[in-house]
Amino acid sequence: MNYYLAKSDPEEYALNDLERDQKTTWDGVKNPQALQAIRAMQPGDLVFFYHSGGQSSVVGLAKVASAPRPDPKNEKLAIIDLAFLARLDPPTTLAEVKAEPQFADFLLVRNSRLSTMPVPPNFVAWMRKRYPKAKI
Repeated sequence: MNYYLAKSDPEEYALNDLERDQKTTWDGVKNPQALQAIRAMQPGDLVFFYHSGGQSSVVGLAKVASAPRPDPKNEKLAIIDLAFLARLDPPTTLAEVKAEPQFADFLLVRNSRLSTMPVPPNFVAWMRKRYPKAKI
């Protein structure tokens, strides 16, 4: 299993929306580096759901529910489906992540504007310790 992080502005699509819908199509990503992450995702991979825009925190977990496919609106882009798994309470803030020297090379810290990215193993291990009851 691989791990990713997907960012959403909660005013556009929040974790509450994903929990209500149970499944959504992750689309609208145009950055080549973020599209590369989407194209690498496989069903069953885990996704840390991140609220951007003021909140800046990891708020939940989702799983990849489909293979990547071309976006029917623009064949150059890629989309996947995400399914809700869990909330992370309390959320893990970007400030908490940045305070950890071990994450200096994590794209979330280096390129915080990137919407979708792979997650390094040390972050996964750190999150497992923070949320021992979550199925990370």
